[in-house]
Amino acid sequence: MTLVVVDAENVRRSAWPNVSQQALVDACRRWAEREGVELVIVFDGRAPEDASDLVGSGTRSADDVIAELEGSFWLISSDRGLRERVGERAERVTGGGSFLRELDV
Repeated sequence: MTLVVVDAENVRRSAWPNVSQQALVDACRRWAEREGVELVIVFDGRAPEDASDLVGSGTRSADDVIAELEGSFWLISSDRGLRERVGERAERVTGGGSFLRELDV
């Protein structure tokens, strides 16, 4: 199954007003179920709830957590620096704004 990794804060801030954490989580979960993919949403600091598809970075940045993931995945982020760090492990890259439009949040 394809793993999709969402850079939560980058995606949330791709729209004005910013999308709430819970609205992003709910919309991503609906999308992942529809698309038949495995989802991981990575938040800076604490994740908004304790769930297997949500990861908080603690005192580190979400970018650091994402960059250290092993294997290949689809990356959802507009962060060019993160995209470079992930490199070829990102089989597919989608910008945060484009993804939000697809979610219709």
